[in-house]
Amino acid sequence: MSSEQTPITEETTGPRPRRLAYAALLAALEGLALAVGGVSILVLGLMGHPDDRQQAVTGGITLVVLALLPLIAARGLFALRSWSRGPAVITQLLALPVAYNLLQADSMAIPAGIALAVVAVASLVLLVNPETTRALGIRGPGNPGNLEK
Repeated sequence: MSSEQTPITEETTGPRPRRLAYAALLAALEGLALAVGGVSILVLGLMGHPDDRQQAVTGGITLVVLALLPLIAARGLFALRSWSRGPAVITQLLALPVAYNLLQADSMAIPAGIALAVVAVASLVLLVNPETTRALGIRGPGNPGNLEK
């Protein structure tokens, strides 16, 4: 049974917790940043004079496609869909090594690495919070409400 077909209970129709709204906002901001970065690389690759035009275009398209994951997750979190927590957590886990690599650079990338690390850790904390889990209707293993009928 997909999450679209699961019945909506009182737990998942209540008011949206602030932590869940913040997690959705952070995921949307990450997706937006990826999309803007991808479009700018794509435009520079097509209009500018990069060392390798094909690599610039491929990188730009890749970033735009990768932006879909956090944007879809943010939409699902905001709509209180339980499936959305998985993609949101995956996005944050993927952001941590990127932040680490940015922090290893001797350039202007260090502040970006700090910002990305802070956003990723904060998002993870918000996403695994029990209040968020309850609002999304996610039950842990061994919980009687987790049995399918």
